[in-house]
Amino acid sequence: MILEFGAFMLSPQRLLRQVGFGMAVAILVDAVIIRCLVVPAAMQLMGRWAWWMPAALARRMPRLNLESRPEPTDTTLAKEHAS
Repeated sequence: MILEFGAFMLSPQRLLRQVGFGMAVAILVDAVIIRCLVVPAAMQLMGRWAWWMPAALARRMPRLNLESRPEPTDTTLAKEHAS
């Protein structure tokens, strides 16, 4: 996006060059300062609260278990008892 807005500076119109320069600087500041410095620092300060999810939304989310064995369900228990 910086290159797209930077291309506006090639225009002979003064207003378009100013808008292009301003938008390119704004995108650069957002990408570097905000997303690389401020957001990680704020998440570090907030700790676990940075990952808080409302209870109603947490109930609707699927339960993914990537690192340990999945919890047994009724069907797996029935298969184990049958054999």
